[in-house]
Amino acid sequence: MSDLVTGDAVVLGLRPARLPSRALAIFLDLLVYLTGHLIISIGLTFATASLDVAAQAAVSVASFVLVLVGVPIAVETLSHGRSLGKLACGLRVVRDDGGPIRFRHALVRGAMGVVELLGTFGAVACIASLVSARGRRLGDVFAGALVVRERVAGAPVMPMPPPPPWLAGRFSGLDLSAVPEGLWLAIRQYLTRMNQLDPQVGAAMAAKLADDLVARTGTPPPVGVPAAAFLMAVVHERQARDAARAFGAGPGAPGVPGTVAGLRGTAPGTPPAWGHPAPGAPVPQAVPQAGEPAPVPGGAPAAPAAPVVAPAPAAPVPPRPATGFAPPA
Repeated sequence: MSDLVTGDAVVLGLRPARLPSRALAIFLDLLVYLTGHLIISIGLTFATASLDVAAQAAVSVASFVLVLVGVPIAVETLSHGRSLGKLACGLRVVRDDGGPIRFRHALVRGAMGVVELLGTFGAVACIASLVSARGRRLGDVFAGALVVRERVAGAPVMPMPPPPPWLAGRFSGLDLSAVPEGLWLAIRQYLTRMNQLDPQVGAAMAAKLADDLVARTGTPPPVGVPAAAFLMAVVHERQARDAARAFGAGPGAPGVPGTVAGLRGTAPGTPPAWGHPAPGAPVPQAVPQAGEPAPVPGGAPAAPAAPVVAPAPAAPVPPRPATGFAPPA
């Protein structure tokens, strides 16, 4: 992969073509051009039979230059770097900045091709392509061009596992702006292949990725949430935010930064997202306020309860350091 930066500061991930594919494309091009040159030469031989030897030699040289030099230059210029051989091999000639080539690029490549391809039977081009880090021959270097692969074999896309239902919306207030793309890619690759890994190895990888994600978000690890489930929920939250931004949802929509139902800034009377109990956890019962009747199973109000005296404030307990996601023994 070759990372090229354009004038607009856009990084292009281009795959330079290597010597085998380029040699095959050049062989197909030369086969077509030589066949055309042979047909034209036979026709010119009959057409110039009445001329002298010098005129026949001049016509032969002109036809050679026209077919083997002029036609490739015209084809690359008009097709923006895709000759017949390159089209068959899935290649294209582009500029160093990733843009389409113009006439001057094709002219320099064609002129140098006469020397390094036809004059030396491709020996100079092969050596230059093997030495170059991006597989370029001398014509590409002087023209400021690069031959790249357009058709790349795509890998099958594995589905992303959904998070557990009891974690839906629990991490809607996480700040994901500091999480790099490399970490997101590592998390997605792990989640799509977690069922193919050894259980202990998979748990250790999930713990490491979850610790890195917690360090980037700046929040303590959730208590009682497995590392793999935490990664699923956070990735699902990011996908929800991207979808909301793509469809123009406002800041108050679920999954969009700035919502009131998150870890920070919860609305009055709304339980925070971190307060959702895990499956099987006891649900806290309502405590009657001072002067209110205590609820009874029958539905009839009981006698007013005694006023509740607020206990004395306890000494502040120092926060316990987060231990992160520890892999199982």
